[in-house]
Amino acid sequence: MDVRVGNGFDVHRFGPGDHVMLCGVRVAHPRGLQGHSDADVGLHALADAIYGALGDGDIGRHFPPSEPEWKGAESHVFLSHAGARAGARGYKLSNCDLTLICEAPKIGPHAGAMQARVAEILGIAADRVSVKATTSERLGFTGREEGIAALATACLVRP
Repeated sequence: MDVRVGNGFDVHRFGPGDHVMLCGVRVAHPRGLQGHSDADVGLHALADAIYGALGDGDIGRHFPPSEPEWKGAESHVFLSHAGARAGARGYKLSNCDLTLICEAPKIGPHAGAMQARVAEILGIAADRVSVKATTSERLGFTGREEGIAALATACLVRP
């Protein structure tokens, strides 16, 4: 059996807006996240974890921010692409683990919906997806509520 593990990390700063997209779920918030796409840090980190497990670069390699066609793109496109590339190479996503790092918005009330949405995008059972959150104890840019960070791990298996 071939087992591969990858990790991904992403950060986006807050800017104007009335919601954030996190793990494919729209969450009301007095500020939005800035980015070339919809700035979904969770899906970006997870896509990068899958690309990393494949030795296949990162989102920027597959969806360059210099290309206008990706401006405002919904991040489920990136995660679907990463999952499809794994499948094309004979891998299944065994499980993934995602941590959102922020003081606000509170993730707990939305974690179940986020877990379900990630599972739906990747075509796997929800019990193979973990979505959780932590704060940075008011330290650093996330602690000052300047943005949100995400860390993800993905495990791919090929029999």
